[in-house]
Amino acid sequence: MATKVQSAPGKVGANTGTLSKEEILRYSRHLIMPEVGMDGQLKLKNAKVLLIGTGGLGAPLGLYLAAAGVGKLGLVDFDVVDSTNLQRQVTFGAQDVGTPKTLAAKNRLSSLNSDIEIETYETKLESGNALELFKDYDFIVDGTDNFPTRYLVNDACILLGKQNVYGSIFRFEGQVTVFGAPDGPCYRCLYPEPPPPGLVPSCAEGGVLGVLPGIVGSIQAMETIKLIIGRGDSLAGRLLLFDALGMKFRELKLRKNPDCPVCGKNPTVTKLIDYYEFCGVRGEEAPAPDLQVPEITPRELKSRLDRGDDLFILDVREPHEYQICNLNGRLIPLGEIPRRAHELDSSREMVVHCRSGKRSAEAVDFLRKAGFRKILNLKGGILAWSDEVDPSVPKY
Repeated sequence: MATKVQSAPGKVGANTGTLSKEEILRYSRHLIMPEVGMDGQLKLKNAKVLLIGTGGLGAPLGLYLAAAGVGKLGLVDFDVVDSTNLQRQVTFGAQDVGTPKTLAAKNRLSSLNSDIEIETYETKLESGNALELFKDYDFIVDGTDNFPTRYLVNDACILLGKQNVYGSIFRFEGQVTVFGAPDGPCYRCLYPEPPPPGLVPSCAEGGVLGVLPGIVGSIQAMETIKLIIGRGDSLAGRLLLFDALGMKFRELKLRKNPDCPVCGKNPTVTKLIDYYEFCGVRGEEAPAPDLQVPEITPRELKSRLDRGDDLFILDVREPHEYQICNLNGRLIPLGEIPRRAHELDSSREMVVHCRSGKRSAEAVDFLRKAGFRKILNLKGGILAWSDEVDPSVPKY
């Protein structure tokens, strides 16, 4: 049975204040809908929603919630706009490259609707600040792209009794649900344990179709509006799955785990923890904490190649990445290294590289255990090569 949406008790339910003549005209297409009407629009005006992330998912979220007249939007992000963002993060334009995302997003959303309040938090969401940031908002919307922050957002919401409108994207697929509803499941009910570090590539490594976050983020915005006005069937207890290539939606039933360490009958997680330690990672671009391999910097490699040293360059990226740019090395994707290691000469000195240095570190670690001794990882990968040696090599 679908879960009816519920407004936050004592916060969004009261329709305090009035709409001005200008607001009535602006929101007239809402007001003539009986499911929204004056009462619903006043609930939107009185609502406070915190967006975690202003990027791919945060872009449609911010635009549609601002346009709908949500009275206060909080924007949490510590990143700056990069040219690679413009393929999908439609809040930003080329003129925003190098600008803090929160500032660029505030400028865009303010130009869309100057009647709403926009609060920016140019900071990294951490265990030390999450509860303070969340406490004054009615709903939290998770637009992040890494597991430590997702667990952090979930736990903070459960501890504060707030609902979390969750979305995630990867390549051509997306997910949306609502966690933390009364008697509903939380993120840990769905994913009790994080995946092993490196098992799930980031969007920077695996890619994402630019329009996908527009679709998934718009669904998150729809769910948020439904929660605010108290109408419709919530996605709480249902995980909506979207396959863009097949253009198919399907859903999975989610149930609250009575033994969940956060939202169960006898919770053991009663305060926020170190979520990077919990997930076993230092960051998405960093090698696993226990992975120590010998390295060479791009400048050191360039110097050795210039003096004619006999070095074998091994590229462990994927073929489509090799087509974007390469260092004229031998291409053997990381996943093929175990069965193709016999093709490599262990007596020859070798430098292994990938895009950022993460996958190549894993390859070096594997090959060293297989008996290769004259082997180095290119620190920072082809991105660092472009920055430090040859700017003509495109970055992606």
